Amino acid sequence: MTSFEEARRIILSNTTLLGSEQVALQNLQGRITAEEIVAPFHLPFFDNTAMDGYAVRMADLQKFSCLPISGYIPAGGVAPNEITPGSAIKIMTGAPVPHGCDAVVPLEDAEESGQTVHIREVVTAGQHIRRAGEDVEQGETLLLAGTLIRVPEISMLASLGISQARVRRRPTVAILATGDELIEPGQPLTEGRLYNSNSATLAAAVREAGAIPLLLGIAADERSSLEQRIREGLTADVLITAAGVSVGDRDFVRKILDECGVKQLFWKVNIKPGKALAFGTHDGKPVFSLPGNPVSSMICFEQMARPALLKMMGHPQPIQPLLFATLRKEMHKKAGKILFARVHLEVSRGRLVAWSSGRQETGLQKTMRLAEGIAVLPEDRVVFHVGEEVPVYILPGSFAALQSDVSEILAQ
Repeated sequence: MTSFEEARRIILSNTTLLGSEQVALQNLQGRITAEEIVAPFHLPFFDNTAMDGYAVRMADLQKFSCLPISGYIPAGGVAPNEITPGSAIKIMTGAPVPHGCDAVVPLEDAEESGQTVHIREVVTAGQHIRRAGEDVEQGETLLLAGTLIRVPEISMLASLGISQARVRRRPTVAILATGDELIEPGQPLTEGRLYNSNSATLAAAVREAGAIPLLLGIAADERSSLEQRIREGLTADVLITAAGVSVGDRDFVRKILDECGVKQLFWKVNIKPGKALAFGTHDGKPVFSLPGNPVSSMICFEQMARPALLKMMGHPQPIQPLLFATLRKEMHKKAGKILFARVHLEVSRGRLVAWSSGRQETGLQKTMRLAEGIAVLPEDRVVFHVGEEVPVYILPGSFAALQSDVSEILAQ
């Protein structure tokens, strides 16, 4: 049986970076840069005022507190080549500062009367002037290749007039559910049948990771149906099957994958849930065979498939780092396998605290729904005591609920 660490190493070492594509600015959020992006010009592009007020020369203010107003520059206006010595220019936020001006006096620190302004407060050199290039200089590297584009990156790109960027392509992920007992949600439920939850669940997880799901529907537990759908799925960047990889009489998935040219790299991992997980490649493309149990399928996706998808898209850290949480209640497990235990998470007195979200049987989906995280309990331990620290990771989508709590930890 393959160890958890070795299984993930095999997966990532057999996962390659995808090619790149040009994507419009409005669609760049969450994508990974495929090349370095440099600033085409200074930001700000020109000296401009940070306040509504009066552009002045410090040399004049050393002699006079009242200055005639020689002009007006609105936002979007054009500044005169140079300020007339001994005068002030009324100026609005964002407007270009005329050559020769070395400070801006805010409106509230001055009193205007007719065509004259009286400066009431002490002025310092450079006050309220944003200098060209003080944020970003022309030619400066904005984003290195392999950078995740978030809202601040979008803002920077837009501010520099960059309307598109080359980013890593998003993988297409074919998802195939298998089993004679399955029917699609919305159909009448009869005795002996189960709704196909894995397809919708895995598609949601794939989208959440930033990839593109392709639903292949349900393949019956017979060879022709499985082979047809599997061959179709192998045209995608990644194929994920759910169920049919155990040792039952009608578990044909691994055999048909082999007949379709998939090279199996491991089958069975020392984890619970998810022991029956298999992984292989086809023409360099990853093929994941996940267990059919919905909880097992979800956890195997998070631990194995998500890191591969993130690596394919160029994420700099495809494996989510573990945090450490203090156990509020004692937890038990059997020896021999790593247990991915579904746990509640909260912050108490500046510490992350964890406790079981319910019974850990793989057939109980509610325990997964109620969990904010997964505790990774090592194979050689059976009892984990109150007050002990255990490694955990926060489930995707759960961070928002914990954000205020986690920020308490980060502020420590």
